[in-house]
Amino acid sequence: MRIGILGAGTWGIALARMLCMSNHDVTVWSALPQEIDDLSATHIHPKFPDTVLPEGIRYSKDIAEVCGDNDMLIAAVPSVFIRSTMKTAAPHLRNGHVIISVAKGIEEKTLFSMTEVITDELGDLVKEKDLRIAALSGPTHAEEVIKSMPTTIISSCPDLETAEKIQDVFMNTCMRVYTNTDIRGVELCGALKNIIAIASGMLIGLGLGDNIKAALITRGLAEIKRLGVKMGCQEQTFYGLAGMGDLIVTALSVHSRNYQAGILLGQGYGYKEAVEKVGMVVEGINALKPAMTLSQKYETELPIISAVYSIVFEGADPMAKLTGLMTREKRSELSEYYK
Repeated sequence: MRIGILGAGTWGIALARMLCMSNHDVTVWSALPQEIDDLSATHIHPKFPDTVLPEGIRYSKDIAEVCGDNDMLIAAVPSVFIRSTMKTAAPHLRNGHVIISVAKGIEEKTLFSMTEVITDELGDLVKEKDLRIAALSGPTHAEEVIKSMPTTIISSCPDLETAEKIQDVFMNTCMRVYTNTDIRGVELCGALKNIIAIASGMLIGLGLGDNIKAALITRGLAEIKRLGVKMGCQEQTFYGLAGMGDLIVTALSVHSRNYQAGILLGQGYGYKEAVEKVGMVVEGINALKPAMTLSQKYETELPIISAVYSIVFEGADPMAKLTGLMTREKRSELSEYYK
């Protein structure tokens, strides 16, 4: 399979290495010319200095070349750049292209998921060129995939045949792929779990223990599921790899930039300084405003996400917000969690 990857960040490069080692023909594009020059010259990504990438991976500054010469495209840029990247790619797409988003986020202005952004930006081309839009999501740290460590992921598309086609391409001895046609639920999980991971990091920054972290992850999943069901998503999705699985790995791992940012926020840093110290995009910060808008639109209470929003954008004290969550009105777990 000929595969083009739009974006040369850690996730795009980890996938490029994995797919190349599975004997696929892989080309990576970046909007940053120097990034392409460095990768072509050294075969080393600066975030993975100990990994020499396969020489079979090609690198290109020409998005027309990458789109025109490949059958499958992976959109691996940060969520805020998905629309602009697809606008640039649109004139060069081929008939029957499978376009896979691996970005996790919600567009603030439209409240669209990443595949909805792609579909919206491409407009009539989707039908005219029979384009298939899908998402890959799940508990996947690039830092482990780049080392061929065992990983599982979800291939999601409303069209099961397309999801299975992607499943076949990505399956190997180190990557196990499951399909799920509930793409809205899969993408909602991928966006909102980042916010809960920020909250998890805050608990560490505050010097708190495992008890409250376990509660946070459990109740955070309840919030995500509650909103998702209101939005028409399938409840089972939230207990699977895209939901519970991705939440656990993001909320507990030092590899998670959202978790790292949360630790700094818990220690008293402002969000801009925290993001700067992390040194990479913190998608959970970008997801906060659209998450609150969705909460209002679907009249769904999201107390943990609301608390994180107040800390990040309103300067609220993290410990005070935690106390507020602990002293909320009493209720039954069963009546709220499972209905």
